[in-house]
Amino acid sequence: MMNTQVASREMFLTDLVNQCEKLGAAHLKSSLYGLDALRDIATQYVLSSHFPTVKDEEWRFTDLSPLLQIPLHLPTSNQSEIKLSDITMPVKDKADLPLRLVFVNGFYAPHLSTLNLPNLPDFYAGNLSNVPEKYQGRISDVLSKHRQQTEVFTALNTAGLADSAVVFVPANMSIDLPIHLLFLTAPGASPTMCQPHCLIIAEPGSSVTLVEDYATIGNVAAFTNAVTDVVVGENATVNHVRLQREGGEVVHIGKSAIEQSRNSRYTCHAISLGGKISRHNLEVFQRGEATETTLNGLSVAFGEQLTDTHSLIDFNHPHGTSRQLHKCIVGNKARAVFNGKVFVRKAAQLTDAGQLSRNLLLSPRARVDTKPQLEIVADNVKCSHGATVSQLEDDELFYLQSRGLDLERSRYLLIDAFAAEMLNQLPILGVAKMLSTCVAIQG
Repeated sequence: MMNTQVASREMFLTDLVNQCEKLGAAHLKSSLYGLDALRDIATQYVLSSHFPTVKDEEWRFTDLSPLLQIPLHLPTSNQSEIKLSDITMPVKDKADLPLRLVFVNGFYAPHLSTLNLPNLPDFYAGNLSNVPEKYQGRISDVLSKHRQQTEVFTALNTAGLADSAVVFVPANMSIDLPIHLLFLTAPGASPTMCQPHCLIIAEPGSSVTLVEDYATIGNVAAFTNAVTDVVVGENATVNHVRLQREGGEVVHIGKSAIEQSRNSRYTCHAISLGGKISRHNLEVFQRGEATETTLNGLSVAFGEQLTDTHSLIDFNHPHGTSRQLHKCIVGNKARAVFNGKVFVRKAAQLTDAGQLSRNLLLSPRARVDTKPQLEIVADNVKCSHGATVSQLEDDELFYLQSRGLDLERSRYLLIDAFAAEMLNQLPILGVAKMLSTCVAIQG
């Protein structure tokens, strides 16, 4: 029985990587960006790897075996019949997000996208195949550096790289309006495997705000395997909202890899609401001194959802600072996982890092596994971490009910207050309001 299960897991990976190879080669020329070498390395990595199980330390709380039961296929193009009216936006007023790039099943959908920017010389937002020639060398360098394969699902995404969202902000340019990167999974004849890819380059002295948004059309079984690379140049600023709001039958695995140069500032607001199983691997690498990193996370799980966040901040230079706050709201029989690692290497003297995990359980059967971690080799640092797990307090509920509120409304207010600390920090007010409503409905 055990050998049969192992064979099934390896056949699953082999089948997917074979589909990925054909898809990638059919859509982007192998000579472009050195993709032939990247895909070959990624393919070999997948074929020599095993499918993660709960016996692996990094996956011990997240059982991916339901994914093996889904007969997945990779779409070969976007679904052109999808209309803008079919899409639920993360804001009530579309004017809050006027700049939009839409990708359907991993492929650019220009008929759904809008970039009404004033004439900004050298700025580019679009897909990989249409990048201006003068930037192709820079993008090739970034792709090759970021694609050092250390994880099977990231390698699988690279093996099938057929399209990508690209945002290139030239040096000393500030993009005042947020850019909405919407990745949709659309149903097909059989369950869809969607592999979105996103590449953000903020050159020295630039600034940009992004909303990376994952959603589905309909509530169908699917697998989203997403990878995002962010390069923050010297003295540049990137505000990054990552929103996962896919359907309840979706398995979502996402990787965000960030590189920060000297004196740069990177802020990530990672919100996870949807999916049957959701995993986000967030990794930040310090490539110069005096970087500032802020990681805010909110995971909401109800029913039998499982939401998992693994993060890493890797300090390798002096005077770096980081602040991380991750919150989980878990109800019914759902489960949340948080594993946050801060690694301070010997060269990273005078690092100032703080990390806190706060969790709210709304039912006796809800569960959270939280593990903040500090690994410090340097000897002159200021670092702290902590974790709390709590429930709605009876005296708080009683107080609100004594003021005329019913139990449901009282619960809503307390849950909303717990989430508001995270949502109020979002750079787009309309997104914060919409998410607050979604959290309240689930709670």
